[in-house]
Amino acid sequence: MEPKNRIEELVKLLNEANYNYYVLDNPTISDQEYDKYLRELINLEEKYPELVLLDSPTKRVGGEVLDKFVKITHKIPMLSLGNVFNEEEVRDFDNKIRKVGINPEYVCELKIDGLSVSLVYENGVLKSGATRGDGVIGEDITHNVKTIKVIPLKLNQEIDIEVRGEIYMDKETLTKINKERIESGLTPLQNVRNAAAGSIRQLDSKVAAKRNLNNFIYHLPNPLDYEITKHSDALDFMRSLGFKVNPANKICKSIDEVIEFINEYTEKREELPYEIDGVVIKVNDIEEQQELGFTAKYPKWATAYKFPANDVLTKLTDIIFTVGRTGQITPNAVLEPVLVMGSTVSRATLHNEDFVNNLGLMIGDIVEVHKAGDVIPEVKGTKIERRTGKELPFVMITECPICGTGLIKKLGQVDYYCPNNACPARGIEGLIHFASRDAMNIDGLGDEIIERFYNEGFLKEITDFYHLKEHKDEILMLEGFGQKSFDNMINAIENSKKNSLEKLLFGLGVSGVGSKTAKLLASTYETIDNLMNAEVEELLTIKDIGDILARNIYDYFKVNRNLIDKLKMLDINMKYLGVKKKINENITNKKFVMTGTISFMGRDEIKRIIEEYSGTFTDSVSKKTDVVIVGESPGSKYDKAKELGITIWSEDIFRKVLESLDA
Repeated sequence: MEPKNRIEELVKLLNEANYNYYVLDNPTISDQEYDKYLRELINLEEKYPELVLLDSPTKRVGGEVLDKFVKITHKIPMLSLGNVFNEEEVRDFDNKIRKVGINPEYVCELKIDGLSVSLVYENGVLKSGATRGDGVIGEDITHNVKTIKVIPLKLNQEIDIEVRGEIYMDKETLTKINKERIESGLTPLQNVRNAAAGSIRQLDSKVAAKRNLNNFIYHLPNPLDYEITKHSDALDFMRSLGFKVNPANKICKSIDEVIEFINEYTEKREELPYEIDGVVIKVNDIEEQQELGFTAKYPKWATAYKFPANDVLTKLTDIIFTVGRTGQITPNAVLEPVLVMGSTVSRATLHNEDFVNNLGLMIGDIVEVHKAGDVIPEVKGTKIERRTGKELPFVMITECPICGTGLIKKLGQVDYYCPNNACPARGIEGLIHFASRDAMNIDGLGDEIIERFYNEGFLKEITDFYHLKEHKDEILMLEGFGQKSFDNMINAIENSKKNSLEKLLFGLGVSGVGSKTAKLLASTYETIDNLMNAEVEELLTIKDIGDILARNIYDYFKVNRNLIDKLKMLDINMKYLGVKKKINENITNKKFVMTGTISFMGRDEIKRIIEEYSGTFTDSVSKKTDVVIVGESPGSKYDKAKELGITIWSEDIFRKVLESLDA
């Protein structure tokens, strides 16, 4: 689509979404979808500034003003915050500040999921309450603000002041209200944010009063007028006046401490009585804030880290098919790019025909995407109610998309396979896997280059990587290759010979052997000869290796000894170079989860010790977890461990286990 047409389409879509959300209190797309489309629009407008439209939502800070309320002009504009979505972007925010010569101290606060409010007091008495509106003009909601018990009608000092904060609804309150609404035959309120916004916009203050709204104050727009030079001091000052200020804030001396705060509340957020959707990061020093200044829309001295969405919505634009190393055919979703847990996703596996049909997917659907195991993008479901009638049905292919051979389905399996052992896709995929980062990590040999070398005849099997230097003259004649890039590639290939055994094992592509299993096998057997001579029964004694995997390993080496001999002749390392695992009955072969803070040791050090003794350190509690280590201020993992009856180690127990390691 032409940039001009896409910009017009995005502007229309976002303006309609703004109207439905802010004016009608009836959101039609999710916050995550809105963020995705807005980021796309911002990127296009930066690239094509001549195409920016007058009514672009990027020119706004908030939504439109409702005509049913009296309008109030903010003396100081109520700007929104820019957003960051992962650790890299948090550090980038810090780097931009440091580049102007500022060594910042930060204040981290929880980003409450509610409705922004400005409160104005004269001589210590509440004069007005107003919404953000469009950032310059808001809506007068004073009559409803007065019903919120935590907002003082009179301050502790006779002072003229404006403060800003968030009106919100507790989780428990929403549950209670919805129970009553359902019993009365009414539609339940969607979430705490919509509930708070809808309540505060009621003309009848009695309705708002019944909703039991709450409030946190977090910003003083003009602190220097009160001789306050730190944002943290402004919070204390506003608290002293009688305002409710969230105690869950922290002064952070470094960006590492900021990230620790983010990680802490990522874990604790479910336990809070109110909803949060992120963490706000502010430069603490007011003069430094003024030095940094503002963009047209945001302050440069503050940003909001948004918690990664576990489940996000995007459009399924196509379904394509790939051929794996074993010939297995996999349908894959082509998606409109979307942020999932901090990274952009545009493809996701659909596993097999049955998986697609069970979800009822159609090309053009709005689908729900998440990361299975917090790593692998996966389509979770489809929004049938969002269909327009233009969607296309899914049709499983019957021939290999690469070589055209008719597909087969093995007895008792759901997957289709290309039976052609000479299918180019199978060879290419195996070569790409061998050179990949988690395998032999041959830098400079990306997918396209490997496919190109395959087609040129330089690469047909994995041993050919180590003969590429013999094709120097032909490679240097290829477009895009020079002496330096060729030398770098050959150096990377030579360096790969020194890899530890687990890299080679993973690169060989043994069915079912992932990078973790490869490391387990390498550390257990230490040399490839020991592993090749292992019988199935012996392999079964290793934890997490079952019948099928043991047979796959045994069968692979039974028929591929000649390949291993060739690799040995090329001086490929065949030994495990890592530290030999230590054994301890309390740790070895057990799965551990940690929650809370251990006073005498950091999380990374605990993980290192557990892995040193052949234990596994994971992030989530499940029935397979053996031990949960519990420190100060534990999160919900502690409750789940008790619920599942999992062994719990306190700090004292953990300390005794560590002492036994040195005995």
